[in-house]
Amino acid sequence: MKIILQIGIIFLICLVGEGIASILPFSFPSSVISMLLLFLLLLLRILRPEHIRQKTDFLLKNMAFFFIPAGVGILEQFTYIRDSMLPILLICVVSTVLTFAATAYTVKAVCALQERLRKRGKRL
Repeated sequence: MKIILQIGIIFLICLVGEGIASILPFSFPSSVISMLLLFLLLLLRILRPEHIRQKTDFLLKNMAFFFIPAGVGILEQFTYIRDSMLPILLICVVSTVLTFAATAYTVKAVCALQERLRKRGKRL
């Protein structure tokens, strides 16, 4: 019964995200709105991680299955994207390297900031 309640909580958050996305005057992904809403609920401690732990653990363990439809879709459209394959791969490689670099420098900056604050006797 507990898992059904957890699924209900996740679906309710997704439904609210869909509702918000439908009333916005511009196009915005409801899944992003739902993730932001879930983040806010967890941050404000309205929703505790224990309330959804079993369901989220299941989803995380089986995340690879959620990429299968996207992969099949790419394979179905391969004839249309075959001529653009080199630019697509180049974009993927460059954006991955840029993401790694941005993440590394962000972590480095945050660590330096924490160290500076720690030396002053404050905690971040």
